[in-house]
Amino acid sequence: MNFETIIGLEVHVELKTKSKMFSPSPVSYGAEPNIDTNVIDWGYPGVLPKPNHHAYSLGLMIATALHMDINQVTHFDRKNYFYPDNPKAYQITQAFEPLARDGYIEINVDGKVKKIGVAEIHVEEDAGKNTHGDGYSYVDLNRQGTALVEIVSKPEVNSPEEAYQYLENLRKIVQFTGASDVKMEEGSMRVDCNLSLRPFGADKFGTKTEIKNINSFNYARSALSYEETRQAEILRRGEEVAPQTRRWDEPSKSTILMRSKEGSSDYRYFPEPDIPPLKISDQWIKKVQAKMPEAPQERIKRYVKDLSLTEYDAGVLTQTKEMSDFFDATIKLGADAKQTANYLMGDISGYLNNEKLDLLDTKLNPENLAKMVKMITNGTISSKIAKQVLNEMLVSGTDAQEYVEDHQLAQNSNEEELLPMVQAILDENQQSIEDFKNGKDRALKFLMGQIMKQTKGKANPQLVTQLLLAEIKKR
Repeated sequence: MNFETIIGLEVHVELKTKSKMFSPSPVSYGAEPNIDTNVIDWGYPGVLPKPNHHAYSLGLMIATALHMDINQVTHFDRKNYFYPDNPKAYQITQAFEPLARDGYIEINVDGKVKKIGVAEIHVEEDAGKNTHGDGYSYVDLNRQGTALVEIVSKPEVNSPEEAYQYLENLRKIVQFTGASDVKMEEGSMRVDCNLSLRPFGADKFGTKTEIKNINSFNYARSALSYEETRQAEILRRGEEVAPQTRRWDEPSKSTILMRSKEGSSDYRYFPEPDIPPLKISDQWIKKVQAKMPEAPQERIKRYVKDLSLTEYDAGVLTQTKEMSDFFDATIKLGADAKQTANYLMGDISGYLNNEKLDLLDTKLNPENLAKMVKMITNGTISSKIAKQVLNEMLVSGTDAQEYVEDHQLAQNSNEEELLPMVQAILDENQQSIEDFKNGKDRALKFLMGQIMKQTKGKANPQLVTQLLLAEIKKR
C-alpha cells in the first residue's frame, strides 16, 4: 500500500525586541543565567503583564510579508501547563483571535511554483530553557517571556524536501523584514513538525505525530523522512499510529518518543483576564507597511533585470539580508555589479565560512570594497593583488587605496613604458615566438613570465598579453 504524506509545520520565531513581550526585562543572548529577569518573568503574585507594542509591529511586518489577512481585533489567551521552565504554569498566547490568518509561501517543486498556505500567525511569549546532565537539571529564565510569533502552515506540505524548501524560504522572508535574525543556532527560530500518512485518494487525515524543537533544517528533513518510513511500516503491519510527541536524535538518526500527544483540551485555554483586547488600526498597519524593506524575491528580480546578474548569483546574494544590503551599498558607490557579486560570493564568503563569522563581524565595509573593485576594473591592481588587499580589509578595515599606495602594489599600465620591454623580450626569444605560432601556448606564458620578472610582478597582465600578441603578429 502506498501513502500520501501530509506535513504541517509550526515555526517559532523570536522577535528582535529590546525587552520581553509582557515585561520590561532586557532581551540578550548569552547572558549569565537568570540575570535578564524580573518579578513578572518569575510569575510573582499580583504582577500584571503589559503588551510590547513594538513586538506587535514586528509581527505585522511578518504577516504582511506572508500575504496574510490582518485580524484587527485580537486578544490573548492562557495556555495552561506545568513545567520547570514556566514559573507561571501558563503561557500567554493567542489561541482564538490570532494576529493574522490565510497567507502563503511559494516553493519550487520540480520546476513548478507551489503555494503552501499559512494558516495563522500568533504572538506569544517564550518559555525558559532547561538543561539536563550530570545528575542535575538547570533552569535559565532569561528566555522566559521573550516575544515570539508562531507561524503555522496549512497541511499542504507533501514531502520532507518540500518542508525543507518551505522553511528555507520562510527564514529568508522573515529575515528580510528585519523582525528577527532567525538564527537557529541561537534558538531564535525553532521548528515543530507534524506528519501523518493516508492512503492515496483518501479524504480523512491519518493520525499525526509531532516532532518538537528541531533547530536545523537538515534535521527537520531527516526527522520527517525517518517518521515517514516509521509510520508506513506501522500501517503496512495493519497497526495504528499512536498520537505522540517525539524528538529527533541525531546520533541514532531516529525520532524518539517523548510523551503521548496532548490535545487542546489538556491546555484548558481561556481568555487572558489581565490583558484587554488589542485593536490594530488601519493607520498602524499602513505605518508598518510603509517601513517594509524590499523583499528577497523583489531583489532577485531587480538584480537580474537591472544589473544583468544570473538567477543563480541573485539567489546567492539574497541568502541573507546583510549580504544583499552590503551588495547594494557597494554598487551604489559605483562598483561593477558582477565583480562585486563575485567577491561577495567567492573570497569573502570563503573567509566567513573558514572563520565562522558573519559579514558584519568583519572590518570590511562597502566603501572599501567599492574602492578595491574600481581599482581592479580600471587596471590599477591585479586580481592577485586584490586578494592581498581584501584580506587586509577584512581583518583590519584598512583603506583599500591607501594600502595599495603605501605598499606600492599598483600595476604598471603604462603602454609607452611596457611596449619597449615587450619588444626587447621578443628580440631575445625568437624560438618562443616560433613555438607559439606552432600552437604551443606555454610559450606565451614563458614570455609573460619574463616581463613579470623584469617589472617585479607589477605589469598589467591583460595589457602585456595584448602587447605580446600584437607584436608577435607583426613578426
